[in-house]
Amino acid sequence: MISLVTGGCGFIGSHMVDKLLAEGHQVRVIDNWSTGRIENLSHQKDNQNLTVYHMDIRNREEIEPIFKDIDYVFHFAALADIVPSIQKPWDYYSSNVLGTFHVVECAKDAGIKKLVYAASSSCYGIPDEYPTKETAEIRPQYPYALTKRLGEETVLHWGQVYGLPVVTLRLFNVYGTRSRTSGTYGAVFGVFLAQKLAGKPFTVVGDGSQTRDFTYVTDIVDAFYMAAISDIVQDTFNVGSGGTYSVNQLCKLLGGDIIHIPKRPGEPDCTFADISKIETRLGWKAKVSLEEGVQKVLDNIDYWRAAPVWTPDSIGEATQDWFKYLGK
Repeated sequence: MISLVTGGCGFIGSHMVDKLLAEGHQVRVIDNWSTGRIENLSHQKDNQNLTVYHMDIRNREEIEPIFKDIDYVFHFAALADIVPSIQKPWDYYSSNVLGTFHVVECAKDAGIKKLVYAASSSCYGIPDEYPTKETAEIRPQYPYALTKRLGEETVLHWGQVYGLPVVTLRLFNVYGTRSRTSGTYGAVFGVFLAQKLAGKPFTVVGDGSQTRDFTYVTDIVDAFYMAAISDIVQDTFNVGSGGTYSVNQLCKLLGGDIIHIPKRPGEPDCTFADISKIETRLGWKAKVSLEEGVQKVLDNIDYWRAAPVWTPDSIGEATQDWFKYLGK
C-alpha cells in the first residue's frame, strides 16, 4: 500500500506516519512546515519507505503529482488555534478550505481507495447534550471551527457528488508527544508543559472545573487507520476517549501550582464525545487512559523546552481579540 499524509510532519500527522510505516506502507508526506516540524520524523530519516515533500496544499499544481498511485490519503494539514483564526481569517480559509478542496480534487483524479479527513469537534460549539452525538447541531464559534467544518463539508460533498470514498473523523482534545510548541497561544498541554519546565504556575481558565475529552494521539491514529481499511465510506464519526476530565484533574496529574485567569467566551464548559457509533461500526475504542497518557508526555517533556512560557499578562494580551469579537 502507498499512503499519503498531508501535514505529516505535524503532531498527529507524524504519529500517523509511524503507524503506517509499522503496518508496512510506503508513505509520502506533504507539509509546508508552518506548524509541523521535520524533526518530528527524524527517527524515521533512514526509512526507505518514507518520502517527505516540502509543499503547500494551497498549491494544487505542486502537490498533484504526489497523488500518483496513492491508495490512502490521510488529510491532517490545517491551521489550528482560535485567536489567529480571528485575526487572520484568510490564512485559515486558504489552508483549511481551499487547501482541502485541492486535496479532494487531487484524490478524485488519482482514483484513491479512501480519504480520511481530520475534522474537529469544535464544529459543535457549545452543545446542548453530553456526551455529544454526531447528529448534534453544528454551531462553530470562531473562524478556525468554521473553516474545519467547511473542509469537512467539502470532503463529504465530494463523496456525495463524485463518489470519492471518504470518512471524516471529528477529533476531541487530542494530546500526546510532539504536540505543537509554536508561539501561538493555544492547546492546554503545550501551555502547561512549558510552564512546568519553567517552574511557573499553570494558568487555569476560570475555576478549572471545566472538563475536556482528552484523547491520546496513538488512539487517534488507530481510529484513522481502521477507518481507512474499513469498507465504510461517506460517513462521520466522533473520536474521543470515552470520558471527560477536569482541567484541575489534569493539573494534579502534571503536578504544579495553579493561577486562575478569566473564563473566555465561546468555550464550552464540557467536551465529551458520544463514541457509540465508532465503537459499533468500526470496533474502535480508546486504549490509553489519561494517567498513562500524561505520564508518556511527562517522560518526553524536554520536547517543550522551545515552547513559549505564558503568563497571565501575556495571555491577556494575546487573547484581546478573543474577548473583543467573541464576548458580545
